[in-house]
Amino acid sequence: MNTKRVRILNKGENKIGRIVYWMSRDQRVNDNWALIYSRLLASKNQKGLTVVFTLADNFLGATLRQYDFMFEGLKEVQVKLAELNIPFKLLIGNPAQSIIDFVNRNNISALVTDFDPLKVKRVWKDDVLKNISIPFYEVDAHNVVPAFYVSNKEEFAAYTIRPKIHKLLPEFLDDFPQIDYVEENKPSDFSEIDWERVFSSLKVDTSVQRVKEFIPGENSAASILKSFLHNKLSNYDSDRNNPTLNGQSNLSPYLHFGQTSAQRIALETKKNFSNSLGAESFLEELIVRKELADNFCLYNDNYDNYEGFKNWAKESLSKHLTDKRDYLYPQEKFENAETHDNLWNAAQIELLTIGKMHGYMRMYWAKKILEWSESPSEAMKIAVYLNDKYELDGRDPNGYTGCAWSIGGVHDRAWFERSVYGKIRYMNYNGCKKKFDVEGYIKKQIQY
Repeated sequence: MNTKRVRILNKGENKIGRIVYWMSRDQRVNDNWALIYSRLLASKNQKGLTVVFTLADNFLGATLRQYDFMFEGLKEVQVKLAELNIPFKLLIGNPAQSIIDFVNRNNISALVTDFDPLKVKRVWKDDVLKNISIPFYEVDAHNVVPAFYVSNKEEFAAYTIRPKIHKLLPEFLDDFPQIDYVEENKPSDFSEIDWERVFSSLKVDTSVQRVKEFIPGENSAASILKSFLHNKLSNYDSDRNNPTLNGQSNLSPYLHFGQTSAQRIALETKKNFSNSLGAESFLEELIVRKELADNFCLYNDNYDNYEGFKNWAKESLSKHLTDKRDYLYPQEKFENAETHDNLWNAAQIELLTIGKMHGYMRMYWAKKILEWSESPSEAMKIAVYLNDKYELDGRDPNGYTGCAWSIGGVHDRAWFERSVYGKIRYMNYNGCKKKFDVEGYIKKQIQY
């Protein structure tokens, strides 16, 4: 594999022992560069490989909805790893301390983990670094071009990162090798996991229920990809921004939990369907836009709040801070879909019931939160709270970046100045009516 996907966090002391892959962001067995690299290291010392997942029982406000989706996917991971004779361990508690204790209690020669730009994950890794002496590697198994390789700074917009990514795609858009059966692992390395007991012990918000529209796991992700490529991709360019057509891929929950690989999706798209506007548009979203979001979160620690906005946006929004708002709603009214605007309410109901709001509506949804909140700072706080609580793909760079784009003009340019919005791009009900059947969308969501 291309070792430019790997970043050495700690050179450590060389010794012979078991390799541990600390799985976190990329919760799959197939098409996983971090697992592939772990297997390569294990092959060199011939001492076996273990995959460990550390379970935090409270992660950025995630609820029963997200934990259930993740658990079902991890059960599938355990089964697929067993087929390769690789044990899967579930450690419960503070993730950093759990890994530190596991490494120090066992004969571990190296630790591998997957890349994640979120602050909380970086803090965990920093804590681990301070308390282990073995080599520690980070592998970007999420992006086609590794985020820490494509750029060493926060990119201004898609047009600044796009040429950098496209230049490197021939090098990094390669196929995945198969993972060999791990002969060195013994039956004693395996242990049972009481998934029901673990799940019932979680201290999470149980008011946000499971969703039936999305079946978790690698196998389901593969089926959805196949269906999308054959039935929707050809019209993706024209249909993706129409909330009444279901023209999107619906892969975002699987990408968020790492139950599918963006690189595998890109390979399948280019191999079989490359000569179409739909494929071109889809790959732009899958690679350039998604990797731009990782870049934003990696190099801007304020990606989830007002301070992460560019100066021009903050100055413009501050200038209009005292503008009269025609409507003002507290967080509870937004959460309960109790605004004067049935289109906005319909989008919120879609979020509450299905766990995935249509991408075009998420822009309208966030911009209206800006328009109907006391301040841009409060608007960003509310949007992030609702997105992370209800979206299956919440707590994700794409979500934080989308909110920052809608409310703070991140990765966008200054537009014509207007009340409340300042120079932030504006969206309204009438504009939506020109693009799609607004009444049809409202009727569909309200019936839930």
